[in-house]
Amino acid sequence: MNRLIYEVGDVVSLKKGHPCGENLWKIRRTGVDVKLECCGCGRSIWMTRMEFEKRVRKIKEGDKMVSIVHHGHDEA
Repeated sequence: MNRLIYEVGDVVSLKKGHPCGENLWKIRRTGVDVKLECCGCGRSIWMTRMEFEKRVRKIKEGDKMVSIVHHGHDEA
């Protein structure tokens, strides 16, 4: 099964934006649960990895946002 690779410090966009109006989140912790910090207001949220992988849409690579379909996968 292919698993997406996410690292602490990656910036991602989710399916729905935050109430502050921002849609970019910085990954602060990974594991069974994922901790995200809003890039707009700085508020942190936790979600399960399964919920996170359902909601994530794009990841920042360099200066541009890339669809998760084109992001690196781990062969495990």
